[in-house]
Amino acid sequence: MKRTLLTLILFLTILSISFSQVTKTNKWRKTERDSFENAFLLYEDKLYDLALPVYEITNKNHPNEDFIKYMYGVTSLYRSDKHPDALAYLSEAYDKNKKIDHIEYDLARAYHFNYKFDEALQMVNNHLSRKKLKPEDIAEGELLKKYIENAIRYNGKPTAAKVVNIGPPVNTADEEYVPVISADESMMVFTYAGPKSKGGRQNAFGESTTVGYFGEDAYITYKQNDTFQIPKPLDNLNTNTNDGAISLSPDGQILYLFRDSGDDHGDIYQSFLIGEEFTTPVKLRGQVNSFSWDGHCSLSPDGNTLYFSSERAGGYGGKDIYKATFLPDSTWGNVVNLGDSINTKYDEDSPFIHPDGVTLFYSSKGPKSSGGYDIFMSFMEPDSSFKNTENLGFPINTPDDDIYFVVAANGARGYYSSGRPGGQGLKDIYMVNTEFPNTKLKVFLVKGKVTSEGKPVEAPYTVEVSSKNNSVYKASKSNNVNGSYLSTLPAGQVYKITFNYTSFPAKSYTLDASQITGYTEKIIDVKFDIPKDTTPAIAKVDTFKTKDKVLKNIQESSRKFGNITAEGLEFKVQVAAYKYPKNYTYKHLKGLGTIDKTLVNDKITFITVGPSFKTLGEAWELNKKAVTAGQKDAFVTAIYKGKRVYLEQLEKMGIFK
Repeated sequence: MKRTLLTLILFLTILSISFSQVTKTNKWRKTERDSFENAFLLYEDKLYDLALPVYEITNKNHPNEDFIKYMYGVTSLYRSDKHPDALAYLSEAYDKNKKIDHIEYDLARAYHFNYKFDEALQMVNNHLSRKKLKPEDIAEGELLKKYIENAIRYNGKPTAAKVVNIGPPVNTADEEYVPVISADESMMVFTYAGPKSKGGRQNAFGESTTVGYFGEDAYITYKQNDTFQIPKPLDNLNTNTNDGAISLSPDGQILYLFRDSGDDHGDIYQSFLIGEEFTTPVKLRGQVNSFSWDGHCSLSPDGNTLYFSSERAGGYGGKDIYKATFLPDSTWGNVVNLGDSINTKYDEDSPFIHPDGVTLFYSSKGPKSSGGYDIFMSFMEPDSSFKNTENLGFPINTPDDDIYFVVAANGARGYYSSGRPGGQGLKDIYMVNTEFPNTKLKVFLVKGKVTSEGKPVEAPYTVEVSSKNNSVYKASKSNNVNGSYLSTLPAGQVYKITFNYTSFPAKSYTLDASQITGYTEKIIDVKFDIPKDTTPAIAKVDTFKTKDKVLKNIQESSRKFGNITAEGLEFKVQVAAYKYPKNYTYKHLKGLGTIDKTLVNDKITFITVGPSFKTLGEAWELNKKAVTAGQKDAFVTAIYKGKRVYLEQLEKMGIFK
């Protein structure tokens, strides 16, 4: 049954014991009364951030109404840019009526958010001293007291870290959060919610509305000259529903997203980078996704372990962090809770496993936090467990939510979402100069480009652990548009990385990470090039000496590959090669086609007869005519993408198969 405005006012009046004056709305415009009533409904459903704008506008229009001031103050606790207003209006309400239900608890939160910790501690003690508190009220008060005491301790001993709002063009007056980066920081994907969102503003049923939330979209930005450029929406991924970017594999090739279809409480999807675009997201297969909320994840550098957060049954309470193993059938299974060293009865979320493979960052609302979500760090033990945790302290952590923390492979910079004052808008992305000791994060990063004949190519590569009987660490491939690749290798081992491209001989490189004491980076550009014909005169002489063998090889190749064609490949009949071709006569070739002279290396002129042919078989027929006409040393030469190549090289390149 729909609640009337009067019923809601009485309900909230009872909750707040009473105000000296109850708001009179009979002289208000109908639209204003309807909006005010809707704000009560939103408040009752704990959608405080949606009720806030209504109370803010109503307070401006009716500045003398104490009840409206109080409601605006309470809802302002739920948005970081309104925390000063929360303190001002709740303080005014408390001065007028100290019997308002939970007023001291709310005021303690307001002091806490505004870094007035002594006042916050006094106010929460006043709240806890009240008689007839419900058990859940006592538990909330005790947790808040721990938050305040932790904040006093952390802020009293700040770390050397420096936190900077990354500013425009990434941050705007709208919401930007959940930054995810490639290991070398060259690429960042993040979540945006605002007027530019593809789905617009929606209610809980995904319907367009003027009161609901903006849908989430995934955006991407690339770093140039140490600055992130203007972000672009990933239009082929974004839909009218929420499409939140949540994680990126260290090599930047796999993007993980969160989607809520409405019947599964939210699941994790993955998308692969092909060239410059990500593929259509597909839901993770296996046991990671459940009927409960499964909302964040991070992939280990070898691609075999996925750390994720979930509300599934059987945890320690709220959201817990788990890990899953990539199985031979390409599904995720063997799900294991990380245990009570990481998880508490409160929420733990946003796990991030560093490219070193052993350092786990995550956020927790547990009793070691300084308020809301705080960021913690833990190191993997020899048995693969995480036992000891460390709060990253102030200034990284604040009294509000600090979450979605990721760190570059070099450990020098991190990125996260924080509810601290002074941002560009609602939610912002911040950069952290971490000041972590370099010895804490040990990782070998190898990257570069794979090319063939100067052009980027897609080439598969395998990383093996040489110090462990050449066991395969991971397999991947270079980008098919720009040829780039990136791989992060944990310390303590010797690795071999091997690249393959068509029929070229494989190229292998040894990477010794056994003795590194911190971050190490190596750039290896891999080139699969056809050997250049730099000595054509010698080649010509060799051809004379082995004329019968050359002709036999060409004849055999023509029989096997005579009809094969390829883009950029052509065949011509060469009849001579001279340093001084002025005296060369070719009357005997009359009728076989045009004579072409091509100067090579400013020394040798190649002379060919007839047109270019698409197949070897066609060229061989003309070659036989040239031999019959008296040019006994004529032979077929191949030209691939403007360069002369030998027929056996075409086989090695995979063109002749």
